[in-house]
Amino acid sequence: MNIHLLFFGITTDVVGTNSSTYQLKDKDTIKELKEVLVADFPGLKSIRKFAIAVNETYAEDSLVLSEGDIVAIIPPVSGG
Repeated sequence: MNIHLLFFGITTDVVGTNSSTYQLKDKDTIKELKEVLVADFPGLKSIRKFAIAVNETYAEDSLVLSEGDIVAIIPPVSGG
């Protein structure tokens, strides 16, 4: 299945783009997506925690992804 990834902040620099189409196995979860992303882009490992939103809603690791989902990779935000 194909999903559309959107990268924000430092994750854009790490992966070299702000968006991409990504192919996963059917019934992959957010947890599995994170593992694949860190394997494909080892620089993401240095970002301690990044949030993931699916179709504009924050998602838990157990969420099963579906064909055509729009998945945002959101790094921790700090500042004042």
